[in-house]
Amino acid sequence: MSTAILTGQPVPGSSIEADLRSLGFDVRIAPDTATAGTLLAEVPAGQRVAVVDARFVGHEHALRLGLTDPRFPLAAIPGAVTAQPAARQALSLAMDRATAGEDTAVSEPAAEVAETTGTTEPATPEAVTGDVGETASGGAPAPAGTTLTGDLSDRIVAALSADGSDPHRPDLGSLVATVPDDPQARNEARQAVAAVDDEAVRLKSAVKARDGFFTTYCISPYSRYLARWCARRGLTPNQVTTASLLTALIAAACAATGTRAGFVAAGVLLLASFVLDCTDGQLARYSLQYSTLGAWLDATFDRAKEYAYYAGLALGAARGGDDVWALALGAMVLQTCRHVVDFSFNEANADSTAATADTSPTAALSSKLDSVGWTVWARRMIVLPIGERWAMIAVLTALTTPRITFYALLIGCAFAATYTTAGRVLRSLTRKARRTDRAARALADLADTGPLAERLAGALKTTARRLPGFTAPAVALLGGAAVVTTAALTGFGGPWPVLAALLYVLTSALAVARPLKGSLDWLVPPFLRAAEYGTVLALAAGAGVNGALPAAYGLVAAVAYHHYDTVYRIRGDAGAPPPWLVRAIGGHEGRTLAVVVLAALLTASQFAVALTVLAVAVALLVLLESIRFWVTAHRGGAPAVHDEGEPA
Repeated sequence: MSTAILTGQPVPGSSIEADLRSLGFDVRIAPDTATAGTLLAEVPAGQRVAVVDARFVGHEHALRLGLTDPRFPLAAIPGAVTAQPAARQALSLAMDRATAGEDTAVSEPAAEVAETTGTTEPATPEAVTGDVGETASGGAPAPAGTTLTGDLSDRIVAALSADGSDPHRPDLGSLVATVPDDPQARNEARQAVAAVDDEAVRLKSAVKARDGFFTTYCISPYSRYLARWCARRGLTPNQVTTASLLTALIAAACAATGTRAGFVAAGVLLLASFVLDCTDGQLARYSLQYSTLGAWLDATFDRAKEYAYYAGLALGAARGGDDVWALALGAMVLQTCRHVVDFSFNEANADSTAATADTSPTAALSSKLDSVGWTVWARRMIVLPIGERWAMIAVLTALTTPRITFYALLIGCAFAATYTTAGRVLRSLTRKARRTDRAARALADLADTGPLAERLAGALKTTARRLPGFTAPAVALLGGAAVVTTAALTGFGGPWPVLAALLYVLTSALAVARPLKGSLDWLVPPFLRAAEYGTVLALAAGAGVNGALPAAYGLVAAVAYHHYDTVYRIRGDAGAPPPWLVRAIGGHEGRTLAVVVLAALLTASQFAVALTVLAVAVALLVLLESIRFWVTAHRGGAPAVHDEGEPA
């Protein structure tokens, strides 16, 4: 239970108490500042607390946005401020300053009613220099313990900002949140509240701000109502996410039957899974049910659903006598590398000096294209986001064969990868950006360097500093291309892939021997991912025995999960997975070398068994550690996050 301290005398006819209780607050009345301070001290330390002006007039959803969002320790709207347990001390200190009459900047109680083009903001702060008990307007002092509290919440916000703890102020859009000074202003505010449909705004805000064409026009128009239906029945986003996963797994099982009816059912169920996938995020935004665990489940299950479906298609094709495991593995490799490109580029530029002021020619061209409406949708569709991708897979599954489905998927994803990567390379080359230490650490974590390359990198630091800036991505590309090409072209069981893998270990070490702060250093992680996954694919395909490619698919899926987990930890400011885990599974270069050596020493059938054992071992290690970490973070009260992920 959260607690709301309503400051000042309640206004007749006001719905503020009822609104706060409907949001889950235990409402307490504080007619004066002394009582407000006492009530604040009485609230248990583990509870959220809000201080709200009794004269507040506004939409209930404005209060919900301002006072219940779990992502922000401190938040405020005009006439109200809230603090989660982590920020209770800051709130208490701010209240002490606000009620002690100290020289500080405070805001007048009145606030503008939000217009559709902007947010509501407190009025301009003014200094209060009166003695204790003096009213904000400079009137006569009130008796001790009965200081007027009309503008207390705004004074607290001003004190928080002055202390460097600036509260989050949500974008209210057309919602009203104001503290009227007189009856006329109150009537006008109430009329403004009545003029805006609170529920319509809430439903609209439940939809992701930036989505793909298919999701925007074919899913969201009705999935938002499904999200509201779930909210009214007490369902949580995590439950809907789990339902989406189960639906996709059933779809994969239907595809694995290899029958036309099974393929049709698989396509329908895949689309149903995607509807639920959109619904869970919309439910989180509709009801503000954000959590660290929920963000991880949503992102992880998206990958699990898609790659399980690929496996189902491959199994179904095999039942019909068509072996498409190589295509399924190729599709997973390509899709994972696409995501790593996205993650690496975004992390490299998240807080660079040019991230907020991109003046490159490509950025200028992009801005011009954004002014032409149809080009925005065309460019979003070209990159084949999850909505368009799953719709294509579902339709082709129902109407054609798994082989045709994978061909279309590979062609579409390859074109999308080329388009996005080329644009990002041009943007990186044509703008001057200085990478921060945090960005360099994130790229190093994404590289997944194991003990072999790490030790070599330490010995190569001096040499790496004297090399040109493009060295890191260049040697990562050359080393990766060498090992993949050799594994693919020299035949299974030969010694040449081992030599190429040793060269790959050396080039990988050189690539990370200095901080990854170059303009194109964000390409290092995707090059390393492509090298490792591509080598496993080439060797398994070259083995030419039943079970080798499915085992390789399992191994790449387990390793890809580890890499996705690394990304989500970085996005949640939790750092990379623990060093012991990276050492235990060998790092990218250790796994690549191990797979190549196994191919050289074992027969094709033995190699398939070895891949299976390796896949199970890696999967167990990374899954157990990942589940332990995220569950512990959730129980430990880690800050809630809401990762929008890739556009749907």
